[in-house]
Amino acid sequence: AQPSEVAEPIELLRAGVVLHARGLINSRVIQHNLDWVWPYWVEKQFNPKSRSFIPRAFSITHINLTHRNWTAVGLPDFDQYPIVDPHGLVTPLYDGWSLDCWITASPDRILLPSRLKDVTQTLDIRDDLAIDTVTTDNGLSLLSRAQVVMEHGQPFFQLQLKGSSPDPAWLVVALRPYNPEGISFIHEASLLPDRSGWSIGDTDRVVFSEPADRHYMANYRKGDVSRHLFEPEQQERETCNVGLLTAAALFKIMPATDRELRVTVPLVEAKSVRKKQHPVSWPQSLEEHCKLEVPDARMQFLYDAAVRTLILLSPHEAYPGPFTYKRFWFRDAAFIAHGLLCAGLVSRAEKVIDRFPQGQAANGYFHSQEGEWDANGEVLWIMKRFCECSGRPPSSVWLKAIRPGGRWIERKRLKNVENSYHSGLLPPGFSAEHLGPNDYYYWDDFWGVAGLEAAAWLLGRIGETEESERFAGQAAAFHRDVDHSIDQVSGDLGRPIIPASPYRRMDAGAIGSLVIGYPLQLCSPDDIRLGNTVEFLLENCLVDDGFFQDMIHSGLNAYLTLHMAQVLLRAGDMRCQPLIDAVAAMASPTGQWPEAIHPRTRGGCMGDGQHAWAAAEWIAMIRNSLVREEEDLLVLGSGVFQEWFKDKGIIKFGPAPTSFGTLSLTIEKRGNKDHGTVRVSWQGKWHGESPEILVRLPGFAPQRVEPGQNLSTVELEKEL
Repeated sequence: AQPSEVAEPIELLRAGVVLHARGLINSRVIQHNLDWVWPYWVEKQFNPKSRSFIPRAFSITHINLTHRNWTAVGLPDFDQYPIVDPHGLVTPLYDGWSLDCWITASPDRILLPSRLKDVTQTLDIRDDLAIDTVTTDNGLSLLSRAQVVMEHGQPFFQLQLKGSSPDPAWLVVALRPYNPEGISFIHEASLLPDRSGWSIGDTDRVVFSEPADRHYMANYRKGDVSRHLFEPEQQERETCNVGLLTAAALFKIMPATDRELRVTVPLVEAKSVRKKQHPVSWPQSLEEHCKLEVPDARMQFLYDAAVRTLILLSPHEAYPGPFTYKRFWFRDAAFIAHGLLCAGLVSRAEKVIDRFPQGQAANGYFHSQEGEWDANGEVLWIMKRFCECSGRPPSSVWLKAIRPGGRWIERKRLKNVENSYHSGLLPPGFSAEHLGPNDYYYWDDFWGVAGLEAAAWLLGRIGETEESERFAGQAAAFHRDVDHSIDQVSGDLGRPIIPASPYRRMDAGAIGSLVIGYPLQLCSPDDIRLGNTVEFLLENCLVDDGFFQDMIHSGLNAYLTLHMAQVLLRAGDMRCQPLIDAVAAMASPTGQWPEAIHPRTRGGCMGDGQHAWAAAEWIAMIRNSLVREEEDLLVLGSGVFQEWFKDKGIIKFGPAPTSFGTLSLTIEKRGNKDHGTVRVSWQGKWHGESPEILVRLPGFAPQRVEPGQNLSTVELEKEL
């Protein structure tokens, strides 16, 4: 590592301590009690016959490294996120206990979803946001539907259950002292006097729609309550000084008759949400969004799910995830705001950006984690991007942050460092994107250049010419220093190429350097340095067409795979499409991507199980495949999949904000599948004169429409 001001952000150290503290508790509990019913990840990761198995040996902490998958439910503008794991375990309250549901007909005939090889889980986005999990085994069937609902002005987590059996059986609602990260202590609980729910600790409550027919509780010394479901003696109250209390409420199922039950948990709105902010309905939150219509059900669903993920995780500030990453980073928030813009959710993107100045220090540094030097550039870039797409000038609040933000970048650069490859660059920093040990990362420098260019553009937009020109000059000087550094390194490496830093060999960390091409467009699409870098990554860092980050993540990374695809798309290289297909295949049945994905189990191996940055990049990828800007050119359809036109089909996208104005696009196949043409039409609400437009569908002869030309439809024929 290069000597740096900050070895590692204290914020991340705190988060790591919490994670491993639970991992230490897990190591003291789980492996010694494997006769309990555990979450799906434990049942798999601790099973020596499973491909998810990890030997524990000298591991001090036991952490979910194989199935970090969960999906949040909730309401727009409400920041409480009940999560559902892949086999239906629900954790209603943040980082709390969980509810599991079973069906049992006898001690040796019991349906336990976490122990089944397969379940069916779907995300229902037709009206609200709900997760349906269906499990069947040995004639027993269980359907659970998890969602957040409003009742009497108060949000509740709601679990609707339907159980059936050909023989007399019991529907079981089980209280569990764990969640998808591991142990979550329960020290005391009691059945409510009318047997219609539980009181848990001092604050939590679970309510059943009907009184329980039977009820059992167990402390740690008695073992898991699952072992006591047919004992004659019932319990209504229990305490456990170990914190591993379990409980089970049983509801009679008559043969061949569905037993339905509703379970609710009150959710308390976070104190950070102002009283005047109330959850809105899902249809309301989607009113302005950019709609997609494609003849590919999987791509369609993933886009629609990603839009809802970004809405859900941006109630006021943007969260990268609902659980492990329910905290703020400027970096993630900038990409999430960009995804919101690409999805047409301009007002929501503005709301996210409006909070950025609150995190700016007196010296101009946008501080979410100390020692990460990319934040200022990201904030200024997304402010510019918002103003471009909306056609509006920066607000007065933004302007107060733009000047000191740009000046911080100026001051932070290392000037006149003789005989070095890092003269003029930003200092060594903690690897923002897990690119390796502290170093002079080009990722930070490219963001710094883009930030200064954005500051110049934003100030020029309001007529502050002198300050704008000064920032533009600083950006140009910074860019020259970065180019000079890359030229020196390229000489050592024997070809024009961009490693992660001037002092690194080519490795997976070079993925961060692609930011020069996407999203920043600081170089042309055919820049040889960018091309050689992406070629290196394609040749050395792909597993099953997904980018494998072998540092820190040690998993397939959906959003970084899409960064590679975006660079290829700009260059007109259709090798982007196998990468897009690979990312689609990585998605969970509920349309989510963990931060990093285990290459064998295909479950999450790092970070949050529902990663908002990944969702944002999927939206940006689909958007740029259909509508993208290239300097003064608007390119339409350059990433469209040819198989969408094997038969007559139609693609619609819009209204899509762009730097030229808002566009609605329609692409329609005409004629037969072998000899037909494609009609491309668009309607633009431009900020000024209509831009130059290039209609460039793969496999079809491109057409160019000149600026100001009164044309909004073209017919494309197949290339010979």
